Amino acid sequence: MKRLLIVYHSRTGGSLQMAETVATAASSETKAFMVTADQATPSDLLDADGYIFCAPENLGTLSGLMKEFFDRCYYAVLGQIEGRPYAQMICAGSDGTGATRQLARIATGWRLKEIQPPLIICTHAQSPEAILAQKKLTNAQLSKCQALGQAMGAGLEMGVF
Repeated sequence: MKRLLIVYHSRTGGSLQMAETVATAASSETKAFMVTADQATPSDLLDADGYIFCAPENLGTLSGLMKEFFDRCYYAVLGQIEGRPYAQMICAGSDGTGATRQLARIATGWRLKEIQPPLIICTHAQSPEAILAQKKLTNAQLSKCQALGQAMGAGLEMGVF
């Protein structure tokens, strides 16, 4: 069975809900495992056949802990994971595009293969109180994560990616 690594960071719960949903859906198709960004290692990346990266957008870029994961693991796996499929999910208060561009540039450096455009879930949190509040994503929002998980899991197992 193929292995799908879901690396995530969540500060207010939105990205965690997204990661859990994608992992549950992918598990019906392949072996999926979640690792927090601060605990993920180069070995986790090397042992996986595909990846889903999930993080919040903070101040227009990837969250610091997710960026630190990439900083810590980048050179340790460079040249060893080329061609593997990946997808990204961003939980954002506004548009999420800054974080997706940053993550896509890192994935390009690793020569990963993007399987779909970034999935951005927008919470529309704009005030300090709303930004810092725990998030509760809707079923409609989470259904997009579910579809991604099922597709990624099935695609890995069928050798589509």
